[in-house]
Amino acid sequence: IITGANSGIGKAAACEIAKRGGTVHLVCRNEDRAKEARKDVVEQSKNENVHVHLVDMSNPRKVWEFASGFSQNHNLHVLINNAGCMVNQRELTEDDLEKNFATNTLGTYILTTALIPTLKKSENPRVITVSSGGMLVQKLNVEDLQFEEGSFDGTMAYAQNKRQQVIMTEQWAAQHKEVHFSSMHPGWADTPAVRSSMPDFYAKMKNKLRTEAQGADTAVWLAISDTASRQPSGLFFQDRKAVSTHLPLACSRSSPAEDQKLMSKLEELAAKFKYYDIHS
Repeated sequence: IITGANSGIGKAAACEIAKRGGTVHLVCRNEDRAKEARKDVVEQSKNENVHVHLVDMSNPRKVWEFASGFSQNHNLHVLINNAGCMVNQRELTEDDLEKNFATNTLGTYILTTALIPTLKKSENPRVITVSSGGMLVQKLNVEDLQFEEGSFDGTMAYAQNKRQQVIMTEQWAAQHKEVHFSSMHPGWADTPAVRSSMPDFYAKMKNKLRTEAQGADTAVWLAISDTASRQPSGLFFQDRKAVSTHLPLACSRSSPAEDQKLMSKLEELAAKFKYYDIHS
């Protein structure tokens, strides 16, 4: 499963894995773009085992519903959490959740935890979460997960979510030894998300950005290589190497109690939206 797979790094990862014979499930929000992405992936890979699932990752009920249905009908070896959202105004979803948090953190939390039992049934299962180097400037703020206090900055909200993803990865790795978890920084790649969400950054840096395939490379390596699966679980990678999750002197470390509090708050929030299949 690859979320946010209709463009950018997600689509590039889907192409690479399909080329190697993998069965790929594209989780996308927009039907037309998803169909177009599937067509491209099949054409490039010559692999017809590419499936589309329409899920809005900012809608927790829909995420639960998808995970429940998928678990009943499919095996799963690898989950790549790639879907990302960076809105620059504080926007609420229909469930009154801040949109960046709903997509990047809560959606990722629900999808992953709901699919862990299915992953555990497979040999050598893996979860890769596409984070960002932007998270290095953020210390976990577990007291204001939805940016209700102070002025709203979409870039900082996104970076905070990406810090949360790294902590979630570390916590899951400690809790679920049968699954290999990792997070990664793709480098700054030329993707539709970067072009639309960070236009000033893109204008300055466009000639120095990586291609989408280069951005996806470490995620693909983590998903399928034997070397990656022999690395300890829970690490943060860049360019196929485990790197520190903190810059020197950055004071970005949170305490074990804060990390645990994040997981407890996410579990509590996720439970409010839990989807129960009447047939299960």
